[in-house]
Amino acid sequence: MDAQQSDVDCGCAPTEAEKKRLWPSVNRRAAIGIGALGALGFLAFSSMAYSPGAIAIEGYPSWDEVEAAKANEAAKAAEVTKIRNLISSLEAEVARTQAEAEAASNEFYEAQQAFFEASFKADELQAQADEQAAAADEAANKAGRVAAQLYRNGGDDTSLELFFSDSAASADDLLARLGTMDKLLERNQTVYSEAVTARDAAQSLSDQAEVAREERDRLQKIAEEKMVEAQEKADAAEAALAAQESNLSTLQAQLAALEDETAQTIADYKAGVEEEKRRKAEAEARARAEAERLAREAEAAANNNSGGSSSGGSSGGSSSGSSGSGGSVVGSGWARPSSGWRTSGYGYRTSQCGSSYCSSSFHAGVDLASGCGSAIYAASAGTVVYAGYNGGYGNYIKIDHGGGIGTGYAHIQSGGIWVGYGQRVSAGQAIAAEGNTGNSFGCHLHFETYINGSPVNPISFMSARGIGV
Repeated sequence: MDAQQSDVDCGCAPTEAEKKRLWPSVNRRAAIGIGALGALGFLAFSSMAYSPGAIAIEGYPSWDEVEAAKANEAAKAAEVTKIRNLISSLEAEVARTQAEAEAASNEFYEAQQAFFEASFKADELQAQADEQAAAADEAANKAGRVAAQLYRNGGDDTSLELFFSDSAASADDLLARLGTMDKLLERNQTVYSEAVTARDAAQSLSDQAEVAREERDRLQKIAEEKMVEAQEKADAAEAALAAQESNLSTLQAQLAALEDETAQTIADYKAGVEEEKRRKAEAEARARAEAERLAREAEAAANNNSGGSSSGGSSGGSSSGSSGSGGSVVGSGWARPSSGWRTSGYGYRTSQCGSSYCSSSFHAGVDLASGCGSAIYAASAGTVVYAGYNGGYGNYIKIDHGGGIGTGYAHIQSGGIWVGYGQRVSAGQAIAAEGNTGNSFGCHLHFETYINGSPVNPISFMSARGIGV
């Protein structure tokens, strides 16, 4: 406690007020305003941070204070120490928040994949249970037909009535009746046993499917919580980086001015800072203009194509493996998310291994390759519920389209996310640039479609909406 108080007294460490300005807290509502991880939102935020006067923040040393400190050795030493600590704190906070964001994104990815796997297992078990239930019904009906034939050959009319069509409500009902008939048990024990076995297997599979669905739902909740946490950590890392970029150049110039023993003036250092700000602002303006141009072109192309395809509803890449017009909106209100060719389909596949990882043996989406930096488009109108890094998916965007429908876009280029969390997007809007981040063996878009959070085959899903992928 004494050491902390000493730091505050000597002015060596950031005060609480300075810490708040260095590392503003970011909640999910604030993140929407910042447009975290979205290029346009981030560039707008950055340009504000570098605007004239942004460096004159209360609690930071001003240029007048730096100039005054140069005239007094004790004051200069204290100011140097303070600025060095401010710089170190900025750098440490960026490193800390980035490490936390990376860890959270990896946890989100692992939780998401565990949920997907549980969802596939539940679906497979239910399909097996349905198939076995149909087999049980057929086996029971077979036993009933055999029994009816037996009693036609030597039974009484009362027993025969049991096996007239629709006399039993279910396989269980029919098997219960058959189990009371000594003649069937004597002559056709095998047929009856097979029917009972099929019924028991169907019930067992149905019970397993129910347990699997419960596990799926549990893992889905965890995955959703991890997604929220990962987005918040990414927002915090982005805010820390923005704080560093908006203050670091000035602090470094002030430190150099204090430590410089030559005749170089404070005005020269200030001019250097302003020139650096000007260059950064120009670069950001060019990047922002380019992103806006791409978005306008995508929107214009979508509007032009939607008029000619509203009746057919099948444009945008009707051939199963061919490329199509990315961003073209059809009558269903959906658009092809890429102009690229499909290079990998949905479902089980041979795993490929690189130097540090292997691809999954079950592919939860489709891969569309159009070329590094090519535009990726929103498949339908919706709200961005995640925009950031996501473990093996690399840079990833998830869009909620309402009604339990969602889409995911993975392996986006570094710096290629053009939308932010909470942003509303339109069908066919350019949202990102194709890349090779995460567990990827080349530039492509990994595209997923979700119903109630669970992945479904994008080929059939999009086809039902008039889009070929």
